[in-house]
This record gives sequence, C-alpha cells and structure tokens, in this order.
Amino acid sequence: MHTPARPRQTRIQTQKRELILDAALDVFSAHGFRGATIDQIAEAAGMSKPNLLYYFKSKEDIHTTLIQRLLETWLAPLRELDDIGDPLTELRGYIRRKLEMARDYPRESRLFANEILQGAPRVMPMLEGELKSLVDEKAGIIRGWMHAGRIARTDPYHLIFSIWATTQHYADFDVQVRAVLGPQRGGAGRFEDAARFLEQLYLEGLKPKP
Repeated sequence: MHTPARPRQTRIQTQKRELILDAALDVFSAHGFRGATIDQIAEAAGMSKPNLLYYFKSKEDIHTTLIQRLLETWLAPLRELDDIGDPLTELRGYIRRKLEMARDYPRESRLFANEILQGAPRVMPMLEGELKSLVDEKAGIIRGWMHAGRIARTDPYHLIFSIWATTQHYADFDVQVRAVLGPQRGGAGRFEDAARFLEQLYLEGLKPKP
C-alpha cells in the first residue's frame, strides 16, 4: 500500500522546530532526560506547551531527534580516521577534532554523558550497532599500523576509549577545568594547551620502538 509523502515543512515551521531543539538541548544537558520536562522546554523556547506539542508529540520525540543528530556529529571525527594516511598524523587529527567538538558542542557532550550515565536506555541499539561497527573498523586500521611497525603496539580499543575520555573531559567538566586553571589559563586558549599536551602524551608514546 502506498504511503503518502509527508508534507514539506514551511520555513517558519522549520525555524520553530530548531528553536525547540535548541532550547531542549539546554534543558536536557542540564537536567538529563528524567529531570527535564516539556514545561521546562516550552519555557526555554519561549512558547506555550500546546504550541510545542504541535511540533513534537512528546519529550521522548524531542530527545530522540537530538540524540540522532548528536550521534551523526559524534561519529564524524572517528569516520575521518584514514588507513592511507600517516598514522601519527591521523591520530593527531582525531585528537584535534575531538577537542574541537568539546569546545564547540559542550551541551551535546553533556547530553550524551547524561544518557550513558542513565544506562543508555534510548541509545543502546546504536552503541551495540553503528558505534561498535565503526570502532571495530577503526581498531582494525590501528591494529594494521601496529603490525606494519608504523606505531607502537597497544590495545586499539583502549586507545580510542582513552582519547574519548581525555578530550570529552574538557566539555563535561569544563567548569572544573576553568576553576582549577584560573583566570590566567582558563580562557579560550585552554583547548590549544590541551591539544598540545594530548598530542605529546599519545603521539610520543605511540612512536614505533627501534
């Protein structure tokens, strides 16, 4: 049976949806899925609850849309890891891209962290499917570099995990980072400082041994 195509959204409808999603990102990243309410999202978006529910049928609908967008953005830096390139250059680029995400998408990072801390009830199929497949693929590339003697031998999965942990720290714990660094070092330059440190930490350790 033929399913009729959904009517295209008008420019105003698209703008309203984006306004809601941006407001919801603030609310979800601050309160998590369980703590967030439709009323909070509507207030943050500057619209009535019935108006919001015209565009999204539920809190779950909004959250799912945000998570789907986030995962595409989240996986993009790892997808760019290329087996043809120089291994240390490729890994340096990956570290840099992840730190750029921590700098530019802190709300998205906290949204994802909140979801994981709750046991990933809404993203587990993606973690076990798309994410695992991508990590398996890139771990295979890293393992190939090791077998060819191009980088030192280590566990490729834990290498990827540790890059996630050290780079996302600068988004999820940004308040702590800035407080400890203080006004002199806690400005925008903290991300470049972090990049130089992490490059030294990982790349020196991964240089092939004589």
